[in-house]
This record gives sequence, structure tokens and C-alpha cells, in this order.
Amino acid sequence: MQNVDHRSIIAALTAEQRRELLEQSDAKGLRHLALHLGAIAVCTTLILQDAPLLPLIMLVQGILIVFLFTLLHETVHRTPFRSDWLNIWVGRLCGFLIFLGPDWFRYFHFAHHRYTHEPGKDPELASPKPQTVWQYIKHLSGLPETLARFTTLFKNAVRENHEAYVPERGRAKVLREARILLLLYAVILAISIAFSSWLLVKIWLLPFMLGAPFLRAYLLAEHALCPHVASMLENTRTTFTNSIVRALAWNMPYHVEHHAYPAVPFHKLPAFHAFTKAHIAHTEDGYVRFNQAYFQHISAQKLDAPQSAKK
Repeated sequence: MQNVDHRSIIAALTAEQRRELLEQSDAKGLRHLALHLGAIAVCTTLILQDAPLLPLIMLVQGILIVFLFTLLHETVHRTPFRSDWLNIWVGRLCGFLIFLGPDWFRYFHFAHHRYTHEPGKDPELASPKPQTVWQYIKHLSGLPETLARFTTLFKNAVRENHEAYVPERGRAKVLREARILLLLYAVILAISIAFSSWLLVKIWLLPFMLGAPFLRAYLLAEHALCPHVASMLENTRTTFTNSIVRALAWNMPYHVEHHAYPAVPFHKLPAFHAFTKAHIAHTEDGYVRFNQAYFQHISAQKLDAPQSAKK
């Protein structure tokens, strides 16, 4: 495995294999989108009707909403749909619902791919992974991430973003995007206050916060505890899970595969896994098991600290 990296796997593909793996489809993307948005619509209807088991329905609603992040993530790569306009506008819808500007996130995320898990260059590492039990609990709450999203929006709306990952040509676009999003949120808030309505809190904001811990636990598995090396086969983790989670996350549990070949659309990642599975350094059987292992890791560090101090 030490002589194989993601580049050599791609180089070994035949022209026909590449063509099949890179084939995009509006039909498959729209079918998957219809299932995701349809599930949100069903939950919204049940919440509005104050159906039995309302807290559980709101939790499911929240999980469905926060996992639109995985679709937004795919749209910035322009892969879930063949038509670019679909990728752009579906991405804008997802970004609006989860408080992330898609143009800003596109620049942020492309830097993450260019410098995956490289300290000082990967912008994802600017927010360190939790190293203590208390940090882990705060991380899972989703509160720091939600605050960070709004802080980013406000900063981007006030002045041009001069972070290294935002190119000069994109600064005005990021500024305009943030101002439009904040204006839309302000209009919605004003209407809700004018009509004394808690509707959006009930079907959107509260579910969003209830679902946030599940997305935080999911995303932690992508790179945490992986080494800081250049090969995507080593610095990223693929997590084996059930079909419901794979569908909810738009097949992003195949995360090594995605990082190895980002142009592969979501519905082709299981096929690409056949080419990578023998060479992946880090896998896990489920997100519960990963988070259990991660919790044990940080707990052991805490227990070892006094012993290290004595030495």
C-alpha cells in the first residue's frame, strides 16, 4: 500500500472507466433531491399538524435539514447534477437553509481539498478538533459551528474577505452573497415578528439545532485521528454505514473516494470504492463506533496527562 496513492489509482483507470465514473446525471440527482426534500416536506406537514411524537419528528426534520450540508458540499464541486444551473441554484437553496454562503464555501472547501489535513494551509484545521471531553461535548452541541456560520456571514457582509483561500476575483461575489443572505434573513425575521409567528422556529430553526449534533458527529469522522500526510488514502477516512445514512449524506461516507477523485458524482462513489478499497488506510464500521473510539482517545489523553506531568 505504501507505493500506492490516490494519483496512481486514478492514473491506472482506463479511459472507459474514467468516462463511466465521471458521468453526471440530472435524473439521478433530481431523484435523490426529491427524496430528501420530500422527507422534509412530510416532516414539516406533521409538525404543522402537531402530530403525535412531535419532538421525534422535529429531530428527524433537523437531521434532514442539517444534512443538506452534504448536498451543498457536492454542489460546490458541480457534480450532483449534469446541468450547472441546477448545481448552482440547489446549492443556493441549501446554503440559505443552513446559513452558509455557497460561493464563500466553494473557495473555503477547494482550499481544503488542495491542502487536505495540512496544518497551516487546510482552512478546516483553523478550528481544532476537540481534544478534551468538554471540547467534544461543545463540538457535538453544534453551537460553536452555528455561531461561526453567522459570524462568517456578518464579516463577509461588512467587508471583502481577504483570507488566502478567497481569490481577489471572488471577493466581491462573497461580499454580495453574504449581504443578500442577511437581507433575506432580516426580511423573514421582520415578517415573523410582525405576525407574532413562531412558525419558522418550529419547522426550521429549532429542528436545525436539534439535528446539529448528528452532523457534527458525522463530519468528525472524515479526517479526525488521521495523519497529516499528502495521500488522500491516508489523511481521510471512509466510514461503512447503512443505506439510510449513505442516502442522507449523498454517499459522502465514501470520503476517501471523494477526496481521491472529487469529480466523481455522488451516485458513482460506490463504484469507485472498488478501485480504492484495498488501499485505504483508515476506515470505520459506523459513526457510533467512530465517536466511541474518538471519545475513548480523548479520555485516555486526559487520564495520561497527570502521569506525563509527573514524568
